[in-house]
Amino acid sequence: MSAPRGLFSYRPYWAQRFGIAPFLPTTRAEMDELGWESCDIILVTGDAYIDHPSFGMALIGRLLEAHGFRVGILDQPPWQPERGALAFRALGRPNLMWGVTAGNMDSMVNRYTSDRRIRRDDAYSPDGAAGLRPDRAVAVYAARCREAFGDVPLVIGGIEASLRRIAHYDYWSDKVRRSMLIESGADLLVYGNAERAIVEIAHRLAAGAAIGEIRDVRGTAFVGLRPGFSEIDSTAIDAPGRVEPLPDPYAMSEERAAAPCSTASAPVPERLVALRPRKVDRALQAIRMPSFEQVAADPALYAHASRILHLESNPGNARALVQRHGAAGPGAPRDVWINPPPLPLTTDEMDALYELPYARIPHPRHRAAKIPAYEMIKFSVTILRGCFGGCSFCSITEHEGRIIQSRSERSILAEIERIRDHTPGFHGIISDLGGPTANMYRMACASREIEAACRKPSCVYPEICDNLGTDHSPLVALYRKARAVSGVKRVFVASGVRYDLAVRSPEWIRELAQHHTGGYLKIAPEHTEDGPLAHMMKPGIGAYDRFKELFDRYSRDAGKEQYLIPYFIAAHPGTTDDDMLALALWLKRNGFRPDQVQAFLPSPMASATAMYHTGWNPLRSLKARQRVHVVRGLAQRRLHKAFLRYHDPNNWPMLREALRRMGRADLIGSGKHQLVPSWQPAGTGEQREGRRGPRPGVSLTQHTGLPPMPHRKPRKR
Repeated sequence: MSAPRGLFSYRPYWAQRFGIAPFLPTTRAEMDELGWESCDIILVTGDAYIDHPSFGMALIGRLLEAHGFRVGILDQPPWQPERGALAFRALGRPNLMWGVTAGNMDSMVNRYTSDRRIRRDDAYSPDGAAGLRPDRAVAVYAARCREAFGDVPLVIGGIEASLRRIAHYDYWSDKVRRSMLIESGADLLVYGNAERAIVEIAHRLAAGAAIGEIRDVRGTAFVGLRPGFSEIDSTAIDAPGRVEPLPDPYAMSEERAAAPCSTASAPVPERLVALRPRKVDRALQAIRMPSFEQVAADPALYAHASRILHLESNPGNARALVQRHGAAGPGAPRDVWINPPPLPLTTDEMDALYELPYARIPHPRHRAAKIPAYEMIKFSVTILRGCFGGCSFCSITEHEGRIIQSRSERSILAEIERIRDHTPGFHGIISDLGGPTANMYRMACASREIEAACRKPSCVYPEICDNLGTDHSPLVALYRKARAVSGVKRVFVASGVRYDLAVRSPEWIRELAQHHTGGYLKIAPEHTEDGPLAHMMKPGIGAYDRFKELFDRYSRDAGKEQYLIPYFIAAHPGTTDDDMLALALWLKRNGFRPDQVQAFLPSPMASATAMYHTGWNPLRSLKARQRVHVVRGLAQRRLHKAFLRYHDPNNWPMLREALRRMGRADLIGSGKHQLVPSWQPAGTGEQREGRRGPRPGVSLTQHTGLPPMPHRKPRKR
């Protein structure tokens, strides 16, 4: 990878003279207080505006402000046509561009459960109020921007646009939808970590470039083609289906082969022809993907396209992708061109980005309300980005990349001090030092050359790569220094632990158990059986057992009674009823009684979503067309969730019926090794999953050793 231009190396825009805004303005009155006649860039977001680096609109807004641009924010604006026309004109016409995002979450994931039920709250809204953003928010907001000031360049980004940059399966409409570029009518789509791209785009527009001329920025997609590129068909990289051998033009018919003069049985000498490969500049090569119409009609081609997308995800060797989209209405077909992923930020750039002058609190108009997402992270510190785990159901790698980007110790400790000195309500507790994962800080490939050439989707599956550095000592040192900051009483670790990495560092597990866990530690083995775990790209349950052994030992050594809270996924592709039964029996043997469980939710662009939609496995070469068992129907999805909640009497009738059908009626009874009793408590069994009455005092997971709440068999009279 060639060295990128420094994120803060640009000459600031002239409007830098206006200085730093206490908050980026959200109304014309706030603009007037700052002495602004207009905004250079207006960001539209589906989240309430919180001036904190954990929220995209603040991170991008403050970064653009640091480059001298005047940035306004429309947070959760009315989007209905009759109200949106006025709301999207409230800050006036942006001089350079619109920037549109659905927020920190995909708007459909934010609003709907895995059972397609509407959620009752929204963690990114004041007081958790639901309904303050539209479905498919990027496309809706983009339409309102066009109606307000249609001639202004329109750039879309954030996780919703990022994960929908190509033709994708949409779980909520149960169909393949066009790229978000096509659906929104945007000029540019920015995907992944957008800092480098958005700064470059803003400066080019400020210098007078037309939006249609900006075609070479990494991490962007647009409608059109780039001249000077050669195209290679994606099927030359991964054949979508079994490849049949070409017919032999010299083969004889059966009659001729049986003739006395036949030579059909004679050995054919092997002929080798040496071809000198032609050197190709990968930087000027684009992969032609199957078109939208093809992937929508052929599940095998959809799985093939998903595999190609993930193979071309390393910024060190990824090539441009291009996909033809037929017009939804009148007009010629259009090509969606996706440039290679953005180059990761350096430690110095990460430090500078997170040290921008964030107020670290919600905008004043939200101060009377509580925003659940902010309440969760206001005393937390982001120490890294990215994840090299590559779990097939997760979108972190697709969005943030698998190259870890870490901040320096100095910057992290300085942020802890800013929280201590300036964040209201701080009482000495740092709620989290983490990121997408808790324990990948400063981990990297041993060789930049190997890293740049690697095409693996994961650095830790099926085994931890020999080239991966797994040293936890920098993280242990950081924890100790964070605890020593004056005024800090406790520092917790709440981000997800990658336990297969952790077992390589017993010292880190000791540090975690004895100083950074508050009684419970959430951990996500996701399943116990090899079949589902292979489709998830997760380690075997043995790694969890080893981690638990060390965690329990170090907790006892510190005189602490602490428990692991394991999380599991129901109905993941590749999971059978027998797999869920085995998991339920494991839970009972180990004394776990989950009270809230999650069924697999097919988020856009994830490999597991391709499995769910197509029934094929894109994690393997598609030449063999490996089938995947998929749980689709609502009844079976509920059954898989019921196995996880085997202890709930409302699930017992469903489980008894399933056990009889599976030939495992021996597991019905009150014995220690049986799963569900044969009797049914009065008043239970008729309520559906998720419709239970309140049960005060029950934690998310009950564990052996905690006060149980058993369902007792009624005494016989």
